[in-house]
Amino acid sequence: MQVYLVGGAVRDKLLGYPYHERDWVVVGATPEAMLAQGFTPVGKDFPVFLHPNTKEEYALARTERKTAPGYTGFAFHASPDVSLEDDLIRRDLTINAIAEDEQGRLFDPFNGAQDIRDKKLRHVSDAFSEDPVRILRTARFAARYHHLGFTVAESTMALMHAMVEDGEADHLVAERAWKEMSRALGERNPEVFFTLLKTCGALAKILPELNRLFGVPQPPEHHPEIDTGEHSLMVLQQACRLSTDTCVRFAALVHDLGKGETPPDKWPRHINHEQLGLPLIKALCKRLAVPNDCRDLALLAAQFHTHVHRAFELRPATVLKLLKQTDALRRPERFAQLLLTCEADSRGRTGFEARDYPQPGYLHRALELCQTVDVKALVAKGYQGAELGAAIDAERLQKLDALKQQTDKERQA
Repeated sequence: MQVYLVGGAVRDKLLGYPYHERDWVVVGATPEAMLAQGFTPVGKDFPVFLHPNTKEEYALARTERKTAPGYTGFAFHASPDVSLEDDLIRRDLTINAIAEDEQGRLFDPFNGAQDIRDKKLRHVSDAFSEDPVRILRTARFAARYHHLGFTVAESTMALMHAMVEDGEADHLVAERAWKEMSRALGERNPEVFFTLLKTCGALAKILPELNRLFGVPQPPEHHPEIDTGEHSLMVLQQACRLSTDTCVRFAALVHDLGKGETPPDKWPRHINHEQLGLPLIKALCKRLAVPNDCRDLALLAAQFHTHVHRAFELRPATVLKLLKQTDALRRPERFAQLLLTCEADSRGRTGFEARDYPQPGYLHRALELCQTVDVKALVAKGYQGAELGAAIDAERLQKLDALKQQTDKERQA
């Protein structure tokens, strides 16, 4: 029995990139032999075991055979006669098909180390085309290592495009699509993920609502970049500079989906795009099984980003209505996420990247003032029921009116 470190740990060690998980492949063993050494079985489709002490995953070397379309259409074979090279050739990219033995020696039959030096993401074999998830994984690695200069090999890009043309991408499982997308959103350059998917045609299959934004113009005086799709990716870039929160980044990406509903004869204006985007976001999130917290923030961003941008123009009563509609009084942390998303939207425009955006400070102050109303004192005065609510709002409006007057004076000075 021989044990090898494989996959991401070897890849990132060669890159000098931080890694936190290690995966192992075992050659020449049987499930019975693993159990005899105290390993715990966890694999459902093929033999994977947890180490009795480290709890790291150890998989028996295996081969796979395509039996049906999509991610799940594979039959696996694991036995002591499966070689290390047999196991590695089924992997997606050459940089992920490198093994290291217990003495630190590399086994690299597909020149993954050279591709690391050349900063290339290249498929191991034509079997790459059998699994549509590999399109998403390649795009995610492109996003992850973009800042290091990595690009996708032309042959691999051509293969990904052919997979889309052949309909293989139509069989992507929604949960896997969101899993890869959410991991990409956590990378330094997630916009590369979506750009790559658009280039190979997969974006139209996975996120048609986003794909249709490309080529849709916006008013150049407000959006010098003009193209709505490009704006969406620029907003995502800015969100990454402001927050590591996946939900903030997702909301930034999809906040303008409603602009894809504007009839071409109404371009470049997009009247009511805020409301038009809501059913699109709901459908997208349902289809991809997006977590509720990300869905809810995206809906708020789509519906209220224009209100936030116009914060200084809003009457105190409208500011209070905004705080109530966004549930800011009960969910101040989500309101803070919304304001970050709106700031990313404002900065995600050509020439606006470093422009001041004071609206969040104003609205945070408005929320703080509303939270200072002494409800117990009003109850002690005899207010209750609807009268109590009206009294609370009256005091909030007084505070918001004073804030607006003071802010207007400061902005005019």
